Amino acid sequence: MAKETGRKLIAQHKKARHDYLILDTYECGLMLTGTEVKSLRQGRASLVDGFGQIDGGEAWLHNVHIPEYSQGTWTNHSARRKRKLLMHREEIDKLVGKLQQTGLTLVPLQLYFKDGRAKVELALARGKKEYDKRQTLREKQDRREAERAVSAARRRRRA
Repeated sequence: MAKETGRKLIAQHKKARHDYLILDTYECGLMLTGTEVKSLRQGRASLVDGFGQIDGGEAWLHNVHIPEYSQGTWTNHSARRKRKLLMHREEIDKLVGKLQQTGLTLVPLQLYFKDGRAKVELALARGKKEYDKRQTLREKQDRREAERAVSAARRRRRA
């Protein structure tokens, strides 16, 4: 069997970009057990309550839900256990400095396989206030309306 290449998306946290202002993103490997990998290969995971944390010089991913593998036996994993993130020491040290600022957190954006290995896209983010969320939605709607108007004008010009 040929080795898997490319990127296969498993799960993404769509609401994170609405709830948080993304300052920086990092790609991290995940330390998983066999049944977790098999469950992910079935495309089952949820990043909704997940967050990252630096503890004792190591990066950890908490509250990410990877359901138990259906054909697993007593070796099955617990669904919401904390999982170690594989990052370079320099990246972890930089994150520790940035996370000391108030209001910053680590939020998982995507979980995917890249060349057969499980990866998570982690974002350094700041929570948005309610008025920021409304303003972002308004800007998005304005952009969409402007694009519609431009495409309608082009259609009229062609006709």
